[in-house]
Amino acid sequence: MVARQWRGLARASDAAAYEDHLRGHTFPALRRISGFVDASILRRRVERGVEFVIVTRWASMQAIEGFAGPDVEAAVVPVEVEALMLEYDRRVNHFEVVE
Repeated sequence: MVARQWRGLARASDAAAYEDHLRGHTFPALRRISGFVDASILRRRVERGVEFVIVTRWASMQAIEGFAGPDVEAAVVPVEVEALMLEYDRRVNHFEVVE
């Protein structure tokens, strides 16, 4: 299993809208991709806003390719999410899930 990790910093006033987008759009779309396992939203308040780390788990790198395309390390950030973010990772990290 592979965990895919992405980080973004949202304006405090846009944090709830970002969570709504994840729950209403992103996560339902991910559930339709073969090999998607689950997702977590991690958040914390920081001086400039609300920092999010999104962790998705996948059965394989091939499953991730079904979501991200051939450049599996490219972040997939819709335009509507870009508008909510002060900054965000353009590249993601992948980790082998050990336990």
